[in-house]
Amino acid sequence: MTGLIILAAGESARLGQPKQNLVFGSKTLLQNAVETALASVCEPIIVVLGANEQVIRPTISQHPVNIVYNADWAEGMASSIRLGIAEVKKNPVTSVILMLCDQPFVSTGLLNELATAGAENDIVACVYNNTAGVPVLFAAKYLEQLQLLTGDEGAKHLLLKYGEDVLYIPFPMGGVDIDTMDDYGKLKRSGNLS
Repeated sequence: MTGLIILAAGESARLGQPKQNLVFGSKTLLQNAVETALASVCEPIIVVLGANEQVIRPTISQHPVNIVYNADWAEGMASSIRLGIAEVKKNPVTSVILMLCDQPFVSTGLLNELATAGAENDIVACVYNNTAGVPVLFAAKYLEQLQLLTGDEGAKHLLLKYGEDVLYIPFPMGGVDIDTMDDYGKLKRSGNLS
């Protein structure tokens, strides 16, 4: 069983408003991520909220996902990863996928591809813009190390440390993420957002 953690606790400082609630098509970025995850083979689905939780939680509270609140969100992404891993470990998972809510082109097919590849590979990472990153799958044997992350550290150093264990999957649209209003404006102008 492959668990999935959506990391959505950041304060979107550069954007100036919660990116989780930006509209992508007819849904918010976070709703889109949650529904994409729910349509995949992954379970359980954990959503980690933090900053602006009170205005974000209502947008996904009707979805059958496990929402956890990260009171330490200001520490950085590592605190959300630790909390998500602690939650997912309550289930008999063989692997876990980490994903963000601000990559609007993550598809259910991509998540299923990661889960399938994870049956035979310890780490499966997406590749875009000449780098490897999220969504990324880790076999259960790495969960303890993920719980040791600190500060604004993501899981990238584990990809470097265990490079021989990583299968890379091309995800050209993975480089499209929303960090600023300029990013959001570009997507809207490209016709990919309405």
